[in-house]
Amino acid sequence: MSKAERTRQFIIEKTAPIFNTKGYAATSLSDMTDATGLTKGSIYGNFADKDEVALACFDHNHKHVREMIRQEMDKRSSYRDKLRVYVDVYGGTRKLSFVPGGCPILNTAIEAADTHPALKTKAAEAIVLWKERLMQLIEAGKANKEFKAATDAEQAALSIIALLEGMIMIRRTVGQPGYGKPLITAVENIIDAL
Repeated sequence: MSKAERTRQFIIEKTAPIFNTKGYAATSLSDMTDATGLTKGSIYGNFADKDEVALACFDHNHKHVREMIRQEMDKRSSYRDKLRVYVDVYGGTRKLSFVPGGCPILNTAIEAADTHPALKTKAAEAIVLWKERLMQLIEAGKANKEFKAATDAEQAALSIIALLEGMIMIRRTVGQPGYGKPLITAVENIIDAL
């Protein structure tokens, strides 16, 4: 990795938690310089603008979540247990190192839906990728006779995503972690019924 690539990666790693916590609009250049200890010129010498930093930070945060989930899935043998990793990660039932600020997909989707087309596209692509990954697991479980042959993989995948992301939104908005319990139970029921 060249010095420029290392500097770029350093900027991403230091600013990604800020973008995920504060959001695109609220993250300022001074937030970025404070986090990195670099000057404005150093940051914009490695990125064209704030948009490019934000997009790279979303990719970094999303990759971190995917990697954490993959590592946990590798520890599970059944497809049902692999799906339960999402309950563990998003439901907070295990002490896993989630991205500071919460789910980058939810955070970005909410903020960027009407304000930042490029970030909205990134969030949409992440949701589609997540849906496809869940569908692959469900289809593999069907092929392995763990799940019912009649299971609608797309419906189950979208229901799981909607319940998990909705749970995060409700818990954060209301400020009551207990509000997530019935939604986690609903996800567990979907997984158990497959």
